[in-house]
Amino acid sequence: MPEKRTMDRARRDKRRGKAATTQAGEFVREEMHHVKQGKHGARSRQQAVAIGLSKARRAGVDLPAPTRGRRKTRKSAAAAHKRGQQDGPLSGRRKRSRSTAKSPKRARASRKALERERKSV
Repeated sequence: MPEKRTMDRARRDKRRGKAATTQAGEFVREEMHHVKQGKHGARSRQQAVAIGLSKARRAGVDLPAPTRGRRKTRKSAAAAHKRGQQDGPLSGRRKRSRSTAKSPKRARASRKALERERKSV
């Protein structure tokens, strides 16, 4: 889930009539920050951009799927866009909350794997 500040910035951009790519840029900016902090295992800037765009689509930014690229990427982007337009926070509809609890064993394994990752991008 994107941070509250990121959502506020994206909403502000939308209110001001900025382009969808500008709104999505806030999510990409947040992901770049997370990568620099070592929060998750994105191995390159391209991955951080892809994660940010996906989060933007799911949040309701009207950013359609790319027309070119790998089939899997296009399909994933289309699904994220569809979901975001239905019930994303920027679309005006509220989403029901879901539990995101992991087992302690899985959480520990994820943390260990992230610690093994390199820190810089």
